[in-house]
This record gives sequence, structure tokens and C-alpha cells, in this order.
Amino acid sequence: MTETTPSAATPTTTQPGTPPWGTVVISPHFDDAVLSLAAVLPKLRGPVAVVTAYGGAPEPGAAVSEWDEMCGFTTPHEAHAARVVEDAQALGLLGVAQIALPHPDGPYGNPDQLGHLDQWLRDLPADTEVLAPMGTRQEHHALVREQVLLTRATQGAPPPLIYADLPYTGHTPGWHTDGAEQALAADPERGESYRSLAKRFRLTPRYEVRLDDAEWASKRLAVQCYGSQLAPLGALGHGLFLHRTGPLRTERVWALEPHAAPAA
Repeated sequence: MTETTPSAATPTTTQPGTPPWGTVVISPHFDDAVLSLAAVLPKLRGPVAVVTAYGGAPEPGAAVSEWDEMCGFTTPHEAHAARVVEDAQALGLLGVAQIALPHPDGPYGNPDQLGHLDQWLRDLPADTEVLAPMGTRQEHHALVREQVLLTRATQGAPPPLIYADLPYTGHTPGWHTDGAEQALAADPERGESYRSLAKRFRLTPRYEVRLDDAEWASKRLAVQCYGSQLAPLGALGHGLFLHRTGPLRTERVWALEPHAAPAA
């Protein structure tokens, strides 16, 4: 049997006005939106696009990163081409559009330089709903969150909705209970991003989905599209994260409202 390399498919970078997106989900990397929101995505105002911030190809001659080696790749360009294909398959199953911005992933670029994301968001109508990651234990996720917050504020647009990054946030003790927010706020290891946001905004739950069996089956199929990354994710602290009772089974999204200024 001859092995084939996934075709170097190129996701669209079409400007946001065509079609007029109802909702845009900012995913730091290929897989974050699906891991975190597969059951929420069908509930969002459509049409929905998932925009991968670090979706660009590495520069020619870049050395393969440790993460990509663990995923079985020998070159960064092979990894990028495979992930574009995986992402298209997953998002196709969930019925949402795939858009990738040309920022290379962290090991291959400057992750704090997010000018393409800034410009892409500025081209959106102000009433487009935008979701951004909380940034739990993920520096690059937090950089993306802060860029989205800054751009929306500069536009005079409403703040983005904030979604819990899974599987990271999903390991919080009590995450799958009614006391999840209190548990996250008190968690010294996973609650830093939540506490940081809570100092600046009032967080109001917008979506809380405890996946039923049908939603779980759909999510599992979509997550399995990212096959190149599943083994390393399990080996590096996430264990059996595709278990039905694991960290992916509860998805949460919050609306942000700035705290009222103190009375003069």
C-alpha cells in the first residue's frame, strides 16, 4: 500500500464581508475551536466561520518543531499541509466555514505579531458576533484573546464572547457541575485567565452545553479528524481526553460586560 501525503490544500482567506458572517470564532490553532466548541457551533447565529489565527505556512527552510516531530512529521510544511486538510474535514462535518490567517504557528514565527488578525477583525461589521479563547494555561491563546479584545474596543464594537479552551479548562475539578465558575476562579493552576478577565469584565454565561450522546458522537468524529495531534495530546498531560466522561464533555461560553466606572 502506498502512503500519500495530504494535499497542500489552502484554506480561504476571503475577506469577511462575503458572505456576511453572523458569527466568527477565533481559533488560535487548527483544532482549538472544535475541541472547545463542537456542540456550541450549531447554536451560533449563522453563517459561522472559524478563523485560525496561527494558520499560516512556515517560512521556507524552517526547522521542524519539537511538537510537530512528536506528531510524526519531518518538516514543518508537511505538518501545516496535513493540519489544513484535517481542519477542513472537521469543520466540514460541523457545517462551518474554514478561514486561516497567514500568521505562522508559534515555533515558526512571532506569535505576538497579530496584525493580520487585527485587520481581518476591523473589516467585520461591528454587529458580527465574535468568539475568542479564554487562554487557560496557553500563552498563545491569551495573545489571541488580547488582540481580539483590543481590536473590538478600538472599533467601538461589543467585546467578544469568551469560550473555555478545552481540554485545558476541562480538567478543572468541578468543571462538569453547576459550580464550575467558582471552581475555575479558585483553581490556582487553571483559573488565572478567568480571574484576570473577571477583574476587567463581568462574565455572564451565554452557552453551557453538557453534551448529550448525539452531540458527543458528532464532536468525537470531528475531533478525530485531527488525528496527527491526538496521541501527543494524550501523552502530554491530557490522558484519555476522548473518554465520554473526560474534559471535552462540557463546553462554556461567556459574554463580557465592562465593570461600571466608580461614581465620582
